[in-house]
Amino acid sequence: MKTLTIKLTAPLQSYGNEATFERRTTNDYPTKSAVIGMVAAALGYRRTDERILVLNELAFAVRIDQVGKNLTDYQTVEWKKNTRKITYRDYLQDAVFVVALGSQDDQLIDHIKVALKHPYFPLFLGRRSNAPAGVLDIREFPEETPVAVLKKLTWQAANWYQRSCRSQSIEIVADANLIPAAGSAMVKDQVGSFDQRHRSYRFRAITKTRVSLDQLDVQVNEPETQHDIIDQL
Repeated sequence: MKTLTIKLTAPLQSYGNEATFERRTTNDYPTKSAVIGMVAAALGYRRTDERILVLNELAFAVRIDQVGKNLTDYQTVEWKKNTRKITYRDYLQDAVFVVALGSQDDQLIDHIKVALKHPYFPLFLGRRSNAPAGVLDIREFPEETPVAVLKKLTWQAANWYQRSCRSQSIEIVADANLIPAAGSAMVKDQVGSFDQRHRSYRFRAITKTRVSLDQLDVQVNEPETQHDIIDQL
């Protein structure tokens, strides 16, 4: 299996779960459907393209490297003439995640990697307003599963977060078949259709595990803080 890792970071991210018009909540980590949507956009697939369903077969895992803080945006929406409604939108602030996608089809992984570096449609992290913080950091690992990669990949949290973090481990959420010995749960984040006329999602089984920070490279690179404002004059 060939695996691709994608670092997801931005000032704001949001990964919708069950929601109503009045309240749009967010998951604590990227959903598989959100990542598949981003990959499909990079590949140039339209919402009704049946090739999107093939992407459900990708092995999927995500590591929560930097836990985000919740932010709620209050909005007043005029959804039809002279009719306004109050709505709330939840976001994650300053979160950092590492997503791992794997497949036995090496060519598919290579195609996804090229597409993410040269996307056909703009990429966003959950909602259209949430653009990634710069060019995506993408890495490739031949002959390794997504969970195996995430159990050794360098900790991607910001330096200030690494210094202040008191936890001894970080969480990995993966397709249940990637960690077969652990208990599983069902979540509704597998793509059924992105068609705006009848968008739908299906259930999939997930498993959670934790990896000790002692197993990862957690070295903090101290930033240069000395700055002479007169030096360039």
